[in-house]
Amino acid sequence: MKKIKLLTGFLMLFLLIGNGVFSQNVDKKGFALLELYTSEGCSSCPPADELLGKIQNEYRDKNVFVLAYHVDYWDKQGWKDIFSNADYTKRQYDYAQFMGKEPIYTPQVIINGKTDFIGSQETSLRNGIKSALSKPALANLSLETAKNSNILSVQYNVESTSKNSRLLLAVVQKEAKSNVKRGENANRVLLHYQIVRQLQTVNLSKGKKGTATISLPKNYNSQGFEVIGFVQDADSGVVLGVKRV
Repeated sequence: MKKIKLLTGFLMLFLLIGNGVFSQNVDKKGFALLELYTSEGCSSCPPADELLGKIQNEYRDKNVFVLAYHVDYWDKQGWKDIFSNADYTKRQYDYAQFMGKEPIYTPQVIINGKTDFIGSQETSLRNGIKSALSKPALANLSLETAKNSNILSVQYNVESTSKNSRLLLAVVQKEAKSNVKRGENANRVLLHYQIVRQLQTVNLSKGKKGTATISLPKNYNSQGFEVIGFVQDADSGVVLGVKRV
C-alpha cells in the first residue's frame, strides 16, 4: 500500500513539473528583443520599418519584441523626423562601443544587445531571431502598471544574474503614419511601427524591486500604446530578459 502511495506521489510530481508548476525555467525561456534604429530622412529605412512591423504582427503571441528608435542625425538632411530623439542616437553609439562596430548606420537592428543586422535583410533577421529564441533568458522580470492622469506608475521586480544590470522601460506607440515633405523620402507617406516615445532607465543598484513613474505622451491611449521593459547588463549591453505590459 505504501509503495502504491509513493508511486502515485512521484507520478503527481512528474505531472506538475511537466505542466511547469515547479519548473524554474518557465520564466527563462528564450526571447528576442529587436531594437531598430531608423529615420524618416533615410531612404533605406522604410523597407526595414515595414519588415519590423510584419515581424511584430507575426510573432505577437511569441517571445519576440520590437522597439523602433528614431535617431536625430538625419534631421539635418532636409527633413526633421517628428519622432527623432538625440538620446536614441546616443544609445546607438553606446551599442557601437559595446560591439566594437563603427560607424553607426540606419537601418540597423540589434538583437538582445549582442548582434546587429541590416534592418531590411529579412532572411538574416529571421535567423537572428531563431538563434536568440534558442537561448534561455538570464533575468526574470515582472511588471505591473497603473495610470493616473498623464503619469504611469510601473511596479517592477527583477531577478538577474548580472551584478551591474539596469532596467529600461520603453513607452511604445504601436503604429503611426507620416507624410514626409522633404529629404530623401520626399512626397512619401511612411508607416511606422513600435515607435519608442519614452525610454527611462531605472538604476537597480539600490534594489531590484520598486516603483518607477513615467510621464506619458499627450496622445497616449491604452489601445495604441504599450510598455516594454527589459533588463540590460550595463557593462556589456547584453539584454538579459524582457517583458511586455
